[in-house]
Amino acid sequence: MQLTVLLLAVGLLAAARYCVRPAKTYRTWWVALIATELSYIGVLLSLGLVGWAVIKLSQVEGATAWGWWVIAAVALTTAGLFARPTWSAWCLSRRVAADVAQAFGAQTLPIEKLWSWCRLGYWPTGGVRAAVETFSLTADELSLPIDFYPANKTAATATSHRAVCVVVVHGGGWDSGDRTELASFNHWLAARGVAVAAVSYRLAPTHRWPAQRDDVRAAIDWVRANAPRLGIDADRLVLLGRSAGAQIATASAYGQTLPGVRAVVALYGCYDLEFVWSIRSATDSLNSDKLLNQFMGGGPEGNGAAEVYRSGSAEKLVHAGVPPTLIIHGALDELVWCRHSERLAAALARVGARHAFVRLPWATHAAEANLQGPAGQLITGTVLRVALATQAAIF
Repeated sequence: MQLTVLLLAVGLLAAARYCVRPAKTYRTWWVALIATELSYIGVLLSLGLVGWAVIKLSQVEGATAWGWWVIAAVALTTAGLFARPTWSAWCLSRRVAADVAQAFGAQTLPIEKLWSWCRLGYWPTGGVRAAVETFSLTADELSLPIDFYPANKTAATATSHRAVCVVVVHGGGWDSGDRTELASFNHWLAARGVAVAAVSYRLAPTHRWPAQRDDVRAAIDWVRANAPRLGIDADRLVLLGRSAGAQIATASAYGQTLPGVRAVVALYGCYDLEFVWSIRSATDSLNSDKLLNQFMGGGPEGNGAAEVYRSGSAEKLVHAGVPPTLIIHGALDELVWCRHSERLAAALARVGARHAFVRLPWATHAAEANLQGPAGQLITGTVLRVALATQAAIF
């Protein structure tokens, strides 16, 4: 019995280390995602082991007692590690809310608090489900589906006849993924009066950059053209991309003015493809050498390659007139380093472009997978604030 409990305590400790240390492989990333975004459950389990050990210590003596002391110490340490994400999110929430309000002018919006202890008890992907409508956009003889999530007009945050719409560009390393990625986030926004259009784009290696940019621009044109029947405001769009989609979204919005796009949200992406090429590796967790070769068809050397790379690099396309941008990245993200977002934020700051950079010290890649978790609450809440500020025409 004692050995089994000790092994359980050590196993929890091994998972809890990812609340303070990055996961170096794709497989351990899954462990890190669960450990950080369900960390509050880890706290309860660890404290349960501490309580169990304390009870046993009152019943035994001698060498057996030492074993329970070890279990108690390991479990208490584990509880402390698991507590980091939740505690950090709570401490960070006020500053994040203030930074986003300052960048997007959202101080006066009637909106729920950015952090709620009660939300931790909700199901990770639960909530009201919108009736999704699927449409088809034809681009270069290909049919690209678009999923539309209509805004809940009875939501307390719905303040105008036509809703703001968030256009979502999915991730997947440019060669995979689809518009259904993290659909629970889209439902969450729709339930709060924000429409969502989850768009598709052609994938590498069959289609290389800038095909993806062209698809996103075509999707935005389609959304605007169909705004009346969708019940949205064609001139109040927010372009959101995650991971590979963040690269596509930012490069699309910075390289050319996109009519109707008032704000950009970039979640854990990369924004300088030449820099990515310089640090690529065939042995990292994503085989970034393969991904970039598939996406760009080679390096930035050669005829016209440098300009193609530049056209996909938001960091090099930054200028003072780019749409206000919300950047969010986890500091422990090893799939796409937080350094990429830090560089983009610095470039925006240099030209005085309006932006907010939210750095989550405990978070890894795709941390909003649990909408109610420490990172999930801050990500969903800040995106909602940007959308509602866009709807209210504050900026």
